Amino acid sequence: MSFLSRLNPTPSFPNYTGPYQVGTVDVEIAASDLNSPAPAPDPEIATVGFRIFYPCERPTGHERAVRWIPHPQRDIVSAYARFLGGGSTFAEVFSFFPQLLYYMTIPAHRNAKLLTPSTSTKRWPVVVFSHGLGGGRNTYSHICGSLASHGMVVVAPDHRDGSSPIQYVRATDHFKARTVDYRNYSHQASQEVYEGRDDQLRIRTWELGLAHAALLKIDAGDNVNNLDPNSTHHSKKESDRNEVLSMFAHSLDVHTPGHITWAGHSFGAATTVQFTKSVFWSHNAKDSPPKSYKPLFTASPSSVIAQQITASSPVALLDLWCLPLRSPSTSWLWSKPMPSYAPSGPGGSVILGVLSEAFFKWSGNLRDTQRALSPPSSSPNFPAPHLFYPATSAHLSQSDFGILFPWVTKRVFKAEEPERTLRLNTRAILQLLRENPGHIEVADTSAVDGEEEAGGEAPVGAGKGDERILRRDGGVRGWVYVEADGRVHNGVGVDMDEKKGPGDVVMEEGMLGEMKA
Repeated sequence: MSFLSRLNPTPSFPNYTGPYQVGTVDVEIAASDLNSPAPAPDPEIATVGFRIFYPCERPTGHERAVRWIPHPQRDIVSAYARFLGGGSTFAEVFSFFPQLLYYMTIPAHRNAKLLTPSTSTKRWPVVVFSHGLGGGRNTYSHICGSLASHGMVVVAPDHRDGSSPIQYVRATDHFKARTVDYRNYSHQASQEVYEGRDDQLRIRTWELGLAHAALLKIDAGDNVNNLDPNSTHHSKKESDRNEVLSMFAHSLDVHTPGHITWAGHSFGAATTVQFTKSVFWSHNAKDSPPKSYKPLFTASPSSVIAQQITASSPVALLDLWCLPLRSPSTSWLWSKPMPSYAPSGPGGSVILGVLSEAFFKWSGNLRDTQRALSPPSSSPNFPAPHLFYPATSAHLSQSDFGILFPWVTKRVFKAEEPERTLRLNTRAILQLLRENPGHIEVADTSAVDGEEEAGGEAPVGAGKGDERILRRDGGVRGWVYVEADGRVHNGVGVDMDEKKGPGDVVMEEGMLGEMKA
């Protein structure tokens, strides 16, 4: 434990770099209060929960800090220690410094007033971000907050599928409160693993559908019973509840088809692929699925989610983990391309894939990622997807763990510049939206993020794009473009490892626990 002596007493986040202050509220709504586009796969998961990051007015006066580890902190820290496993570096951190972990805060303002949208539509663009294994609504707070600081409303769901160390489901009128513990599946393919991941994807895709239904209701200004009190103080008094959802009424760009961005990391990226393809191809496919196909999510062609997800819907996939998509029961859907490759679609121009260098070196998953994101062989003339990796990055680099514990990720995973890695991810997502056929309006990239020598902030609305970040000629240091066949531009000394597998590169489940100190 000698290296822990170099630990900064309390790990902390840097400030967001966009021009807007960031607010945050927590939401939990009974599923029975929403128009679910699909039947509930587990009726005991009686609510949908998510955190919203959004551009806000600068608060005045004292405010309660937004803790990175939410209530109940002691139980969540204990769950993470179990999840990480004895002997791992992160498990030592969680067990050795639990009190310090309690005080880590997110640089966002609790329950702050939504800023009036500055877009031409007078509505903020929306991103839905799905977390990976071992994650939750807070685990990607820095990239979600960074996007919000550039003028987006970002919805980060809690998945109650057993992919988090622990999740809490509040009581409703018909169901008691319950906890959802972690489900431990192998990361090697087998029928049992595929069936387990199918069960999780059923829940995850249903939750994305519910989150969309909740956004529509919130934007409409309907009366929404938010079970989360969003208290200003640590109190259980009913008088301390804050009504926080009405301020979003008529301010979210959730009605224009193809304007919601769907994003996720690792298992969350797989969830995003499964969700968007399930919705789109269930009513756009020319062929009928075989009897062996068992859909995990089915939405009616007349449903609002079927109208929202179009060939132009932007998707941002960080370290896409493909094993859950290869289940034999969903092989028909796996054979379908991304929706943007439909005959009338824009092709790969609306797809962003960002790998860590660790995932790029994982050759088996890389081949599946390229297959999942590339144009179909029958239509090779579509634009290719935007696929990059930041050099010297690890799987953790795209979550909060990399930025909070850089000394661990460097020591264990040989990862460098975690803050810059997240900035590169954010820049790429923002530019993907600027170049979207639907002209999704976001703030300009700052000179600091753009790594310009002049420094200072680019003026909001000046039309300054960030074309370099999606260029394929190596215009950004350590930002490597990956061809559909695996070749790289500006790659330096990258050795592929045919034997590398999930136990070597993924942060999640026993994978991180297996990374011994």
